Amino acid sequence: MKKTNAMRILENKGIDYEIIEYSPKGGISGVEVAATLKEDENLVFKTLVTQSKDDHYVFVVPVARELDLKKAAASSKEKKIEMIPQRELLGLTGYVHGGCSPVGMKKQFKTFIDLSAKDLNYFYISGGKIGMQIKISPLDLKSLIDAEFYDLVKDDLDEL
Repeated sequence: MKKTNAMRILENKGIDYEIIEYSPKGGISGVEVAATLKEDENLVFKTLVTQSKDDHYVFVVPVARELDLKKAAASSKEKKIEMIPQRELLGLTGYVHGGCSPVGMKKQFKTFIDLSAKDLNYFYISGGKIGMQIKISPLDLKSLIDAEFYDLVKDDLDEL
């Protein structure tokens, strides 16, 4: 297995993690990844890259939930946050859509992890390429990338 930037950084910092490789079936949605891993959707998180007027931010949220852009803006003390165009992802982060890890981007942007991860023993994030997930402690990830926990997802009532 070829190591990704995310794996090299975790190893260099001595952080415990586990690599789970899988064959993407059909699409690459996070919900499909959770099903392929036979894991609870609340334990598999996606990495979303956003932009404000002057900066970029990263949000790590459960795959079956939707990022609340108003909460994202509040967390980053910005007036407005929006998703970056997908075509800009590779050039900005070094990662492709479906394989974007919060660890090992070209530049470490300010990162926020959904509050639902705070008390988990482990969760899954992208390993830096499609077909690879990293099982890691959310607290270890928070420390490594100097992230903050914040309520980031739309409330269930908002999604109805």
